[in-house]
Amino acid sequence: MKNIAIFASGSGSNAENIANYFKESEVAQVSLIVCNKADAYVFERAQRLGIPSKLVTRKEMANEEAVMALLREYHIDFIVLAGYLVLVPKYLVDAYPRAIVNIHPALIPLHCGKGMYGDRVHEDVIRCGDKESGITIHYVNEFFDNGDIIFQTKCPVEPGDDAHAVAAKVHALEYKYFPRIIEQAVLDIDSFCIN
Repeated sequence: MKNIAIFASGSGSNAENIANYFKESEVAQVSLIVCNKADAYVFERAQRLGIPSKLVTRKEMANEEAVMALLREYHIDFIVLAGYLVLVPKYLVDAYPRAIVNIHPALIPLHCGKGMYGDRVHEDVIRCGDKESGITIHYVNEFFDNGDIIFQTKCPVEPGDDAHAVAAKVHALEYKYFPRIIEQAVLDIDSFCIN
């Protein structure tokens, strides 16, 4: 049984969906939720789900020794970024090779990179006149939205859709596919050790 840490920055709807998916799993369980914002709603979700949660600010994320100690304390094997808006430091990428995944609410290489998150992505999709959008699930490296792609799926952008309509379609894809792809990625880990 692998232990998953979810890193989030906001309300945590994806974190809750993932945690519920793995409740009955024999593959993995969500053992820790990490958030960089003290007032984020994800902490309330974590409490309701009975999952330990920790505040690790953007500044504190630079403290390799403290962060690695926290992950060792909870025996974390795999990290999921679910709306996490902080660049993952290189030490963490090195410590978890092909064991950190992120979801991006667009079809990479479109509408991605620094500053492209949440509604900004969907507004850019509309502004550019795209006929489709979707999700990209990818491994994480030390650059924004740059790791190897694991999975993509699309949804149409209809005439008259605004950013909120696109967001609703994309969220539906996230809830349906993200937990399943995480499970497959966890199963694909060949070997793992924390440095």
